[in-house]
Amino acid sequence: MKKERVLIVGGGFGGVKAALELCDDNRFDVTLLSDDHNFRYYPTLYHAATGGKRANAIIPLATFFAKRSVTLVTGTATTLDRKAKTITTSQGEVHDYDTLILALGVVTNYFGIPGLAEFSYGIKSAEQVERFKAHLHQQLVDDHKPDLNYVIVGGGPTGIELAGALPQYLKQLMRSHGIQHRQVHIDLVEAAPRLMPKAPRDVARVLSRRLRRLGVRLHVGKVVQGQTANRLTVSGKPIQSHTVIWTAGVTNNPFFSDNGFVLTKRGKVATDIYLQAEDNIFVLGDNANTPHSGLAQTAVTDGKFVADNLKRRIHGRSYKSYAAEEPWNVIPVGKHWAFASRGSFRTYGILGWFLREAADLVAFHDYEPWQAAGKQWLTEFGSEESCQICQTAIGE
Repeated sequence: MKKERVLIVGGGFGGVKAALELCDDNRFDVTLLSDDHNFRYYPTLYHAATGGKRANAIIPLATFFAKRSVTLVTGTATTLDRKAKTITTSQGEVHDYDTLILALGVVTNYFGIPGLAEFSYGIKSAEQVERFKAHLHQQLVDDHKPDLNYVIVGGGPTGIELAGALPQYLKQLMRSHGIQHRQVHIDLVEAAPRLMPKAPRDVARVLSRRLRRLGVRLHVGKVVQGQTANRLTVSGKPIQSHTVIWTAGVTNNPFFSDNGFVLTKRGKVATDIYLQAEDNIFVLGDNANTPHSGLAQTAVTDGKFVADNLKRRIHGRSYKSYAAEEPWNVIPVGKHWAFASRGSFRTYGILGWFLREAADLVAFHDYEPWQAAGKQWLTEFGSEESCQICQTAIGE
């Protein structure tokens, strides 16, 4: 029996979930093409950037597929040939498919603001995290004092999570480097009139109050206009800083515009009620024009949904229609504190933190059996530093 060749492009939440759902059905020949050897668990990248274990956020894709019938290929998809049913990578490799699933995620958008791409830091990949941490440590080694200001741009979940964790982490670094404690200044800049502009107003109110209690200075309704090596200009006023972290802008992967997909005003790919953009081409997660596009839980749901429909089709059954599920919104802000919401439900503090920990465990179980998911989850509770001074201080 000839197998249906399913090519999945993207090694993130949606792509990996679709591959795991399909690979155990021997009617499919599954290939996963990713531009990274690793799976990035975005909800804990802020934790890895502030002294947590790298393994908590960066997981080799081979871990998930070690005993699975999935062909893993590393490469960057550039060209789609619809007639030949092929994807060509920037490395010149050509991959055939019968069914194509696209889950490429988004890319950073600096909105053309001068200096940001050159001088700012990010925490969206393992490489960015390591570069950011190395800067924090080297600054203390070179200057024997913290920066004047640490500026985070972006009042969404990532910016808020980093702003909540950074004050305590900087205090820890100063202790480890034997530097007398100094007050650190953390600034969070958001162009919208409030944090979490797409969420209800009460969400922003609670999160703003928590951040201010942690000593974070909020600049809402303020626009970043440019950056140099030692200064960020915000709504005409300079903030002196060598440490600006950009968490604000993202845009859809250029693969879609480069290959003639129909895009909505939001820049997302237009899909039908089966998440199908074109015949036998499905689009998931951040790339698709769905109500909750951009959230990890949505990508996981999308991956399972498309995989289930492909199974239904190959067994001669009709597709089910897509129904968007409202995800949980759980944002940690500092030690043992998180805000959790879904619909009209709200809670925060230690209970919110417990919900976040439970959510991470369930999320890891989306990709691994409970025992392996539990081990992965336990990496949350530990420290890791590449700096030898800090390694000695924390007893690594």
